[in-house]
This record gives sequence, structure tokens and C-alpha cells, in this order.
Amino acid sequence: MKRYDDVFLYKLLRPIITLLFKVLYSPKIVGANNIKKSGKVILAGNHNNNLDGAILISSTKRNIHFLAKIELFKGIKKIFFNNFGLIPVDRSKRNRKSLEMAYEYLKNDKVIGIFPEGTFGKGKILPFKLGAVKMAYETNSEIVPFAITGNFKIFSKNLKIEFGKPIKIKSDNLEKENENLRNIVVGMVNNNEHI
Repeated sequence: MKRYDDVFLYKLLRPIITLLFKVLYSPKIVGANNIKKSGKVILAGNHNNNLDGAILISSTKRNIHFLAKIELFKGIKKIFFNNFGLIPVDRSKRNRKSLEMAYEYLKNDKVIGIFPEGTFGKGKILPFKLGAVKMAYETNSEIVPFAITGNFKIFSKNLKIEFGKPIKIKSDNLEKENENLRNIVVGMVNNNEHI
């Protein structure tokens, strides 16, 4: 299960992804200093596009281990995504194995990236699943909320990602903590869309 150092492709491709994003989209990155340079962190925010993961990758030099749908691990793609440090999630059932793998990463002071909606919001932010706050509570990890706004049209220059202040999950009322996390992300999205 110890796959947290299998990130050869990630390390190889991150500078290329970062350069392409700068050239094609000129994203505005705000608050990246809220992601601490070492130690365990969970990044959690909204999800509208297949390229959301790529903008996160281009926003920090830390390796992000994303929870990703298990469908990405079929056939030849499995080799690529396993070497990208992704954690497969079967959305059709409870994912204890995925959570255990994510906990292993966090115990080794890695960064987990998660889109709590579980799928694309298609213009609106869907209810958050409990995974992010559950992981944060059970591993005593910080969550850094993020909001992605704008679009991925080439040369549009309106793409933005903002990272909020880190939050700690202190209560075992995970439903309440989850709603608080979602409200923070919704507020960040709304603030950025009205600028």
C-alpha cells in the first residue's frame, strides 16, 4: 500500500503543466502561501472541469495526491495514474480502502487533494461529501479550502484559484463541519465571481 513516493511522472510533468498553464491561461493564483511547505495538508474545493487538478498542480511545488475515480485506473492508464501518486476511489460503494491509503499519505506528511462534491458541479456547487472533514478530523490535518473561478478558455486570462486560510476540524459533528467547509468555499467562489 505504500505508494506515497511513486510520483515520478508527477515530478517530471509538474514544471511542464505549470509552464503550459502560464502560457495558455495566465491563471491568477492567490493565497498559495496558505499551503504550508511541509507537513500534512488536505486541499478541498469546488470542481467544474477536468483541468481543475492541473491548476492545483501548477499552484504549489508540493506533490498533491488526489483522490480520483477508479475508472481512471483501467487498462494502460493505470500505469500512468499509479505513477502520478493518485488514490483510486470507487464511487459506487464505501471507500474504506481509499481512506486508509489517504491516511497513510497524511501520516507521512503528504498533501491530499480532494473535490468534496465528488463530481462536476456544472456551474453550481453541489453538497459536499464527508471525506475531507473526516480525514482531517481523524488525522488531525489542516484543510486548506480553495475556490476555482473563471474558465479554461485559452488566452481568456480570467482563470483564478484562491486558497483560503487553513482550518482545523475540532468537532466530531462532521456534518456541521462539512457544511462550514462548503460555506467557506461557496463564499470564496461568490466573492471572486463578483469582482
